[in-house]
Amino acid sequence: MAHDTNTPAVSESLEVIRRFAETYAQRTGTYFCSDPGVTAVVLEGLARHKDDLGGALCPCRHYEDKQAEVEQAFWNCPCVPMRERKECHCMLFLTEDNPFRGEQQTISIEEIQAHTTG
Repeated sequence: MAHDTNTPAVSESLEVIRRFAETYAQRTGTYFCSDPGVTAVVLEGLARHKDDLGGALCPCRHYEDKQAEVEQAFWNCPCVPMRERKECHCMLFLTEDNPFRGEQQTISIEEIQAHTTG
């Protein structure tokens, strides 16, 4: 029997990650990318890593051993460069002076799904 247990878990994790990202953006004075597709793909990647690895590992980098990286926590969102210098490699949290910064600090589940399914 094929198991499709990831679908509900991903949705639940995606909502957790979505809420975290909105709160973090508002708290740090950062904004999502002007292209909501970028935000959606990054949030979906963070949710998948949360489900698969137990931590919201930055989905935009290559890792030799993802599990070891999660345990080390340097690249777990918000990663150390973001926390220390507001430098987000994923373009999820952008500062006012970033040319790719949008005006939004919120994104709906429906908008995420529209950019990540299909």
